[in-house]
Amino acid sequence: MAREMQKTSMFIEQNPGDYENGDIQKNLDDDGRVKRTGTWLTASAHIITAVIGSGVLSLAWAIAQLGWVAGPAVLMAFSFITYFTSSLLADCYRAPDPVHGKRNYTYMDVVRAYLGGRKVQLCGLAQYGNLIGVTIGYTITASISMVAVKRSNCFHKHGHHVKCQTSNYPFMVIFACIQIVLSQIPNFHKLSWLSILAAIMSFAYSSIGLGLSIAKVAGGGHVRTSLTGVTVGVDVSGSEKVWRTFQAIGDIAFAYAYSTVLIEIQDTIKSSPPENKSMKRATSIGVSTTTLFYVLCGLVGYAAFGNDAPGNFLTGFGFYEPFWMIDFANVCIAVHLIGAYQVFCQPVFGFVEGWCARHWPDNKFITSEHAVDVPFYGIYYINFFRLVWRTAFVIVTAVTAMIFPFFNDFLGLIGAASFWPLTVYFPIEMHIAQTKMPKYSFRWMWLKILSWACLIVSLIAAAGSIQGLAQSLKAYKPFQTQE
Repeated sequence: MAREMQKTSMFIEQNPGDYENGDIQKNLDDDGRVKRTGTWLTASAHIITAVIGSGVLSLAWAIAQLGWVAGPAVLMAFSFITYFTSSLLADCYRAPDPVHGKRNYTYMDVVRAYLGGRKVQLCGLAQYGNLIGVTIGYTITASISMVAVKRSNCFHKHGHHVKCQTSNYPFMVIFACIQIVLSQIPNFHKLSWLSILAAIMSFAYSSIGLGLSIAKVAGGGHVRTSLTGVTVGVDVSGSEKVWRTFQAIGDIAFAYAYSTVLIEIQDTIKSSPPENKSMKRATSIGVSTTTLFYVLCGLVGYAAFGNDAPGNFLTGFGFYEPFWMIDFANVCIAVHLIGAYQVFCQPVFGFVEGWCARHWPDNKFITSEHAVDVPFYGIYYINFFRLVWRTAFVIVTAVTAMIFPFFNDFLGLIGAASFWPLTVYFPIEMHIAQTKMPKYSFRWMWLKILSWACLIVSLIAAAGSIQGLAQSLKAYKPFQTQE
């Protein structure tokens, strides 16, 4: 039975050695799967890798749209909302009891255990649609950072007046080739080293961006800032102010969200101390660290650039010098996105491979593992279905990124569609079901108010994203070199 359960698990590598030592129970958890070894530290690394994307460098733009008052207030509000709803979701990993109940391995499993019905399909559509969209967006963003290195050197050599146009496509191919190799990492358990490296990279480029902004502020020079952000009639028109405000609120709300991978991360944590306790600690560390960097980069970036803050001050060339430091920061962004891509695609891999293993359990192509002796690594168990399917997935995401270079605008719309159900609605509804909370009680009422308020945020962010996408489509010129 344990062997069969392990065969269908896509998050635990099938390793026959675990069963040959004569002490099966010692190597198995209470669900018959190989004993989990993750801790709050590895979970924190996964969270930071998932949350702190290169979007941290665009927060100066978001603060510029909102100003000194609303900008920090929105940042802190969504920090609290994310921490609160993530803590509720962590308690739902086991059902019905958060400590001794049955494990749920994916977000869909959790929704099935507590809510059931069509909400399970809604959850799957929102979660996996978001995850696939993010992997495409990361392919584009990573290539932009790689191109920025080449352009930075060009500007340094030939002067800032030169256009230095460079195609993104070769760098997308390089990124895809790296991902094809890394995608053969069997599961989240084997991913912790990559997440820790990616988290270090995110601290590195965030710190460089912060340091350069502080230097710019200290160097003097007049920049326009205000309590309400960009000024109507000076920086933008009235309608542009509204749309940009919507986009900025959405950008900040989505910048914290990691609920799409929370349950999968929690499924890597060992059972002592209880997983929900370790996950809440990891969530506290991950969200507080993220908030610190967001506030510093956003506010100091706004102080440095004012109302003219670029969308990304490392790749948008808010800075030209020192060029070697800009190059290093952009390399850090690319390395971070390499790790973040894996964090977001592993649940997709697990879902498809688990579904196929359940439907064709006797198909050797899908279920069999073949031992290969890899130099300097040891024995690696290769699965041909995993090799083919994951390679195909990476290729499709890379090709999509090449065909739709404006996809990041579309990603804002995907984020708006998935933020409310995954980050707010499902955690709150499952908490109500788990605690059997009386209807119309005080706590029930304010949880519902929070849910409806976040729905409104999602709707206005979706409106802003649609307007931004329309502008990008209008300006898009195919077959021209993308900068």
